[in-house]
This record gives sequence, C-alpha cells and structure tokens, in this order.
Amino acid sequence: MSDSTPAGGAPAPVTFITGGSSGIGAESVRRLLALGHRVAATGRSAAKLAALTDAAEAAGAGERLLTFQGDAADWAHVEEAVVETVRVFGRLDHAIANAGYSADAHVETGDPEKWRGMVLTNVLGPALLVRAALPALKESQGRIVLVGSVAGFKNTPGNLYSMTKFAVTGLAENVRMLTTGYGVGTTLIAPGRVLTPFWDERPGGAAAAGPMISAEQVADTLVWAITQPRGVDVNTLVVRPIGQPN
Repeated sequence: MSDSTPAGGAPAPVTFITGGSSGIGAESVRRLLALGHRVAATGRSAAKLAALTDAAEAAGAGERLLTFQGDAADWAHVEEAVVETVRVFGRLDHAIANAGYSADAHVETGDPEKWRGMVLTNVLGPALLVRAALPALKESQGRIVLVGSVAGFKNTPGNLYSMTKFAVTGLAENVRMLTTGYGVGTTLIAPGRVLTPFWDERPGGAAAAGPMISAEQVADTLVWAITQPRGVDVNTLVVRPIGQPN
C-alpha cells in the first residue's frame, strides 16, 4: 500500500483508533482522513465498519483506511490489529484509545451481568492499546490519546461508569510519566456531555440530559492535540458544553 507521501514531503501520519465505528470515534476517523492521515479503526460492529469504509471510498480515501472488527478489551485482537497497521502503513504516529460505553452502571440498582464488559472495555482496553502501540510510537516519537470523561473528575452517586473513567484519568498520568522519557506524548481528553448514541438508552435520551457538544467538536479537540509540534506535550483537556455545571 502507498505511503501517501506528498512530493518532497514527509509520509502521511498513521493514526490507530479503537471504537472508531460510531460517535466520537467515527467522526475522528472522517476528520483525520480528510486531513490526509492514514487511519486504522477498530470496532465491534461489522456493519458500522463497512459503512465507514464505504464513506471513505466515496470520498476517495479508501486506500488510507484499515478496519478491524473485534473487542478493544481482547489482547490478541488489539495486538494483531496494531501489528498489521504497522505492517501495511510502515509506521504508527498516534494511538487513540476511544472505545468505551456505559451499561446499567448504578452500583445499587444496576445489572451486575452487564458490568464486566463495560469495566474491561473502559479500563483494560486503553492499557492494552498502550501496551501494543508503544514500541512503534517510541520509534516515531508519536502520541497516545486516551478518551476519558468529565465523569473521571466528578463523581455522581453510585456511578460505576464514573469509576472506570477515574481509572482512565489515573492511567493517563501514569502513562505520561512512563512515556515522556521516550519522547512520546500522552493526552487525556475528557469530554462532558456529547451528543452520541451513548444517550439512546438513557431515560429521556439526550433531550433530558441538558446541553451537549457534538462529536465533531470533540474530534476537533482530538485533532488539535495530535497535531501539536514535536516536543509539545498537551496532557489534559476537559471539554464541556456551556451550561453543564458538573
């Protein structure tokens, strides 16, 4: 596959993103492809990944997109997808741990059978991506982005999802301390309420939750973070809609 190198220029950056088939992830994929990146995206839904591929091909960027169906909390899947991305594109510049969800997450009234997958995806998943991507990122002196949440800074009563995002907040600083000596940057992006399918199964949906920012606006933040000059390490970005007090 072509390295998409402009005449006289550097190779197009390569970005790997988990949870890339919908919401913030899919919008980030579209934005990065439009900027000329080569992108690898993972997701659980084959249908959504196929739609992402179709859109990329329609926009003339199909050769710059790889997709991998699988579970972001499955080490074999994550490792294989990262290795294949590096094999096909020749390098890796950015690893974005975006996959995450909430599942009936109240510790008093929620369904414990639904918690395991959420905890593994939200907490183990980002750590697995760091483990898989770090060798290639050390070579490129690239960047890691962990998509957390305002819920990782502000507790709400009995919210197990919030606990998982506090873990991501802690992981980001842990990873930053580890990787800064390698020349690898680490950024935590912690969105407030974002208008995505996250709200579809919540009481009253998005309309009842209050002000929202869009997935496009979070993608703008992500792109800004990974396009900072080499040597600049932007560490924590909390992005809320105006009107969200918590």
